[in-house]
Amino acid sequence: MTKPDYEQIAAFIAQHTRHRPQIAIVLGSGYSALADEITDADTLSYADIPGFQPSTVEGHRGQLVIGTLENTPVFVMQGRVHYYEGFSPEEVTLPIRVMYSFGIDTVILTNAAGGLNPGFQPGDLMLIEDQINLVGMIGHNPLMGPNDPSLGPRFPDMITVYDRRLRELTIAVAAELGQPLRRGVYVGLSGPAFETPAEVRFVRLIGGDATGMSTTNEALVARHAGMRVLGLSGISNVAVDAVDTPRVTSHAEVLEAGAVIVPRMLALLRGLMRRWPEAA
Repeated sequence: MTKPDYEQIAAFIAQHTRHRPQIAIVLGSGYSALADEITDADTLSYADIPGFQPSTVEGHRGQLVIGTLENTPVFVMQGRVHYYEGFSPEEVTLPIRVMYSFGIDTVILTNAAGGLNPGFQPGDLMLIEDQINLVGMIGHNPLMGPNDPSLGPRFPDMITVYDRRLRELTIAVAAELGQPLRRGVYVGLSGPAFETPAEVRFVRLIGGDATGMSTTNEALVARHAGMRVLGLSGISNVAVDAVDTPRVTSHAEVLEAGAVIVPRMLALLRGLMRRWPEAA
């Protein structure tokens, strides 16, 4: 497989927008409406961008929206592709590489997640403090193969995946808004099936507070490139840890929870953009 020319793809995007943001936001399942808040926007379909793959999942519109939020230039992915859709880890994380080539130094990763922590409820927002990348740990890792030193080191340090200053600012903004904000560890699984009760108990046992089917490899690639990363999970459902229960987890439930989470996520993102100079 030919290695993608990330700089060429970034140049293509630059030709189709007036903006030069340094902040990117990746919108997870059910959050596409957040991109409608972007003003003075230039919009590109993933299908029109070389190397980008169209998402096949409901709730992911598959568009790049570049404009401003609270007078701050932003590069917004209105949906993402996932490993379970049949894309390779390299294809899943290609947009992160393109962001880096575009000149973006900070990425905010959002997702819909199942709550593992018994104290979490659907509709909660969780600040990701750390992650367990089970998909990457078992070998489906986008950094495998020859390393390109122009993109990052052979052995990237992962002690602090999610930037401390950005986490502190997010906590401050949430407090300013009077908005509860959970904190915890996000566990990345492959999907597309939701977890069995035994799997829920397992990922909780190893330290997970929330789990989903995205984000961890994106964060890995961003850190490999030296980008700053902020992660936010919307708790869309509580993971079921017992068999023979009448409760059923579904993607429809995830999208329905988005109606509650989106206003909270938008308020938090707006607050962050208003105070972004403090993130430096």
